Amino acid sequence: MKQTDTLGRATFHHIAPVAGVRLTEREVRWLKHIERHGPQSSQYLFELTRDTHRCKDTALRAMQKLRAAGYLRLPPQQRATERAECRPYIYDLALRGTDHLEELGIREPTVRPTGHWWHGYAVSAFTGTLDIHLRQRGCEFIPAHRILERSGADLAIQIDRHRLIPDQLYAVRYPDGYRAFFLEVDRGTEPFRSGAARKSLSQTTDLYSMMIAKNLHRQHYGLKASTLVAFVFTSLLRAQTFRDMVGERAGGYAGYFLVKTMPESLTWANMAEVHQGPWVSGCGVEVAGV
Repeated sequence: MKQTDTLGRATFHHIAPVAGVRLTEREVRWLKHIERHGPQSSQYLFELTRDTHRCKDTALRAMQKLRAAGYLRLPPQQRATERAECRPYIYDLALRGTDHLEELGIREPTVRPTGHWWHGYAVSAFTGTLDIHLRQRGCEFIPAHRILERSGADLAIQIDRHRLIPDQLYAVRYPDGYRAFFLEVDRGTEPFRSGAARKSLSQTTDLYSMMIAKNLHRQHYGLKASTLVAFVFTSLLRAQTFRDMVGERAGGYAGYFLVKTMPESLTWANMAEVHQGPWVSGCGVEVAGV
């Protein structure tokens, strides 16, 4: 396998190792952002620190340096996309990056997405860009581990004989108060209904409705803030079908469900547009400013 290009420069598969790298405050912010959310595009990391460092080329070179020094790595799954060599790199923490946060005393037991890598990346892309968007609005993103550590609870919540595990849990501190969210990201892999034991959107809707009706989320997580269930789809048709289904199945709790779409291409520009747009509730009402 070819390790370098014709000029001897780094490729996706190889980069010449570099020793003696000392991380700057900006670079530690990148590591913490990845630790909190999961794998992040180089575009997102640049936007995260754009308030203090406006040169994109310098930022990209700094990320390459961290990769060469063993603090960051490139998950191989991103190479499966069409023309991957023309897309921004997606970075994740390497072992040395995790160890460095430990040495600084700032490592946290964060809750990162699990399961299929591309699904997990869609979740981390959504929350990672939302965190940046909220910060720019003067709001605060509160990650799952900070919610769970208050109650000592697990992410999974028991509802009758089922364990409901959201794709992610987070809260937002707005100027006038707090709101918590259960996040579900649909990439078109789950059926709407299924007679088998396989997870389906109808089953998930029923479980969330039961959770809200019995206030199980308040008991389990110790949540006091108002709580909403946010479903994000990569298909407009599936989003519309889901909203109709929520209206039928959730009844009086349909207003607790929010629906939004995001494109398959998770560029910074696309995700910024997603976060600026309104949600639509299960009652069909647009909800802005969330």
